[in-house]
Amino acid sequence: MSQLSPVLKQATPVIAVRGEGLHLYDADGRRYLDFTSGVGVTSTGHCHPKVVEAVREQAGRLLHGQYTTVLHDQLLTLTERLGDVLPPGLDSLFYATAGTEAVEAALRLARHATGRQNVIVFEGSFHGRTMGAASLTTAGTRFRAGIGPLVPGVAVAPFPAAFRLGLPEEEAVAHALRGLDEVLATVSAPAETAAMFVEPVLGEGGYVPAPAGFLAGLRERADRHGILLVVDEVQTGFGRTGRFWAHQHEPGVRPDVLITAKGLASGFPLSAIAAPTELMARAWPGSQGGTYGGNPVACAAALATLDVLREERLVENAAEQGARLLDGLRAVAAGAPGIGDVRGLGLMAASEFRRPDGSPDPDTARRVQQAAAELGLLLLPCGIHLNVVRMVPALVVTAAQIDEALALWSKAVAAGARQEETS
Repeated sequence: MSQLSPVLKQATPVIAVRGEGLHLYDADGRRYLDFTSGVGVTSTGHCHPKVVEAVREQAGRLLHGQYTTVLHDQLLTLTERLGDVLPPGLDSLFYATAGTEAVEAALRLARHATGRQNVIVFEGSFHGRTMGAASLTTAGTRFRAGIGPLVPGVAVAPFPAAFRLGLPEEEAVAHALRGLDEVLATVSAPAETAAMFVEPVLGEGGYVPAPAGFLAGLRERADRHGILLVVDEVQTGFGRTGRFWAHQHEPGVRPDVLITAKGLASGFPLSAIAAPTELMARAWPGSQGGTYGGNPVACAAALATLDVLREERLVENAAEQGARLLDGLRAVAAGAPGIGDVRGLGLMAASEFRRPDGSPDPDTARRVQQAAAELGLLLLPCGIHLNVVRMVPALVVTAAQIDEALALWSKAVAAGARQEETS
């Protein structure tokens, strides 16, 4: 009898058989409040009726249309519609299936377009598990250990994680930009640097939003040195942070390449990179393609997702409910000495656990996350030490569901503290 790989470790014990909105149900009918949304994928909630209907209708017309063999109407319509929400100038799209595949495509494009080999990434970054993407990832050795040698030409610069650095945000930004300048002066010469890859909010690295001024500092240096600024919005995009794209929280920041996936198609595998046509045209012939990229059913789901985001004002809802969620998490943390920091942007919120001596506390984080699952609230760990618990609910979340999650979270935090006392 075959089985799943033993290396796959589940964050919760739930075996889901049905999903609806913010809820998952197991075979016994127990309901769970899902504040993971499949790691930010089910942006419109589980099985949104409009997404389901679009998928059902498309599945009866065309299941697969390989896009270097034939074009199909859903691909062309989605490309046109994305032009309404993409940053100005990013008018050319290449589609893939997973975020890591889109990162690989962006890496290829950056090297082809510039003729340069080096790439700069930032501490705590997560860009994927395939070889090139893993080489750009610094959110933990678990993503890159044991597979070397990795892709060469990758340099790592500081990210302004103010809490970890023990600095005010403004000083953390100055520290990070000084560190970037030192990397350009000592490790990766500007004339050899193709691109900087950055997440506007670190994902697996601990849900750390880039403070004001950091992305603008990257843009200024990219312009000065002819380096491409590649913004990885795989987890942050499609309204997650209360703006359609997270980099839009920093006025005037313009990506050269934008990467999107996850919430793009409400649960279907679809990713893309967007760039100016002139830049995209510098990719070498044959470097872009794939069997399943731009699948018709996934494109239909993405089109329905765009409709739902607009009709139900979900970007605005993410901003409103995200503020409510962060306020509630801070109220819980005020009575929980083990929580050292609460942070986030929109519906990306996290609580970081620390021991009394200030060191990371992954054990308590794990206990609290598991206690939440037992209470019916599904959450995920993250952070370079796995001492952060994140909340990433679907954008359709209501104020009542936020309050319900916060009540369960408060109980889970108390339960985790009691278990620590008795251990």
